[in-house]
Amino acid sequence: MFILSRRSIGAAGLTAVAVAAGAVATPAASARTVLSSGHVDAVAARIAGGRLVATLKDSTKGATVWRDPASVTIRVVPRARTTIPGGSVLGRRGGTAWLIPQVQRSGIIWTGWNTEEVSSRQVRGPIRWTVRSISGPGRLVVFQTGTFGSADVLFDSSRRMPQARAIALGTHAHGNWAFTKRGTYRLAYTLSGRTPSGATVSDSSTLTFSVG
Repeated sequence: MFILSRRSIGAAGLTAVAVAAGAVATPAASARTVLSSGHVDAVAARIAGGRLVATLKDSTKGATVWRDPASVTIRVVPRARTTIPGGSVLGRRGGTAWLIPQVQRSGIIWTGWNTEEVSSRQVRGPIRWTVRSISGPGRLVVFQTGTFGSADVLFDSSRRMPQARAIALGTHAHGNWAFTKRGTYRLAYTLSGRTPSGATVSDSSTLTFSVG
């Protein structure tokens, strides 16, 4: 912002300053980072400045880049489309879903969660992962498949919100992220925990998925 005396500039000068100030004040549109293949821990907890931070660990290019989850779009590519098998938590056999798999598959984003950056000296006990809301054109289910094929559903957009899970410190895990329709989904969540002194620390963010 420029503050100039009326005595120091004329009408033309005022116009030029207004244009210049407007140009400086208008922020450039921030580009979103799109991730469509490789490894990413979409929900990752860190401690920074004594605060718990909800962040995203991007390892898609090898070296780790820590990102603001709200600045990232996770792209679920067309080849992630699959046919729903019998007995699935996703519903009717023969239906269609787009699946980020629990086990890495070439050409499809591999999405997990991570509390490895938080120590017991910083947070006492597990990190609580609370999903506050999920929006999108279809159903979104996050689940893990056990050794004998049983499914443990972590979050399901067809159920009442909020939904929460306790994630032990030192965890690095992956699950299946299944979407029943093409389109954009947003998952709003909060990570929270308690410090050794008993204080509550938390942070919130939103994941965005572009499916199909």
